[in-house]
Amino acid sequence: MGQKANPIGNRLGIIRGWESNWYASKKDYAGKLIEDDKIRTYLNARISKGGIAKIVIERTLGKLIVTIHTSKPGIIIGKGGGEVDRIKEELKKLTSKDDVQINILEIRRPELDATIVGDTIARQIENRINFKRATKMAIASTLRMGAEGIKVRLSGRLAGAEIARTEEFKQGRTPLHTFRMDIDYANVFAQTVYGKIGIKVWICKGEVLGKRELNPNFVGGKNDLSDRRENRGGDERRDNRGGGRDDRRGGGERRDNNRGGGGGRGRN
Repeated sequence: MGQKANPIGNRLGIIRGWESNWYASKKDYAGKLIEDDKIRTYLNARISKGGIAKIVIERTLGKLIVTIHTSKPGIIIGKGGGEVDRIKEELKKLTSKDDVQINILEIRRPELDATIVGDTIARQIENRINFKRATKMAIASTLRMGAEGIKVRLSGRLAGAEIARTEEFKQGRTPLHTFRMDIDYANVFAQTVYGKIGIKVWICKGEVLGKRELNPNFVGGKNDLSDRRENRGGDERRDNRGGGRDDRRGGGERRDNNRGGGGGRGRN
């Protein structure tokens, strides 16, 4: 089950919330669902270099609220907010709605977001950087930022090989069956001159033991809190490492004493 089901869909209603928040009758449901897909496809193509992690869509009476989670808010906002206004007008034409609101949330630690990590690897592969080097650099930066584990799987004509293959890189732990584990997942692709290369990324951010707010716009705040805890944990680990160095220095002093004692016995 853990290998087949999408890790995000698997945790909906447990530790993750839905990225589309609205209610519709049977008659209107399909139309709104297709409209959501159009909005996401359009925005991802329109702001391809904007570092978009996810797009949350909420609907109230006659109002459409689109929240863009991004690592590069400056690109989306534009000079003096002009770019956001243009995107808003384009969304009004696309959805035929008069009241469209766009919110932009900054992701402070993009190394812990699977979509951004996968997109970074994809862009490097498209720029002809070796796929192993790009993947290992991404894994190292993610673990440095406090993730418990990461797994990356690449499929396709890797390094331009004649026969397509799959390669997997993983470090740490990514328990897909444990629903309380906060695992972020993304499936992106790199469009190279010799074909598409698929990239799947799983990032384990740790256990969620308490009750979590399921609105995805609030999950960002929760993640920030957990990030601060992880930072403190990192400081504690550094303190422990420092303690290890102190112990080693202490051991060195003991060895000096032993040598001194040995010298004394020799003199006797």
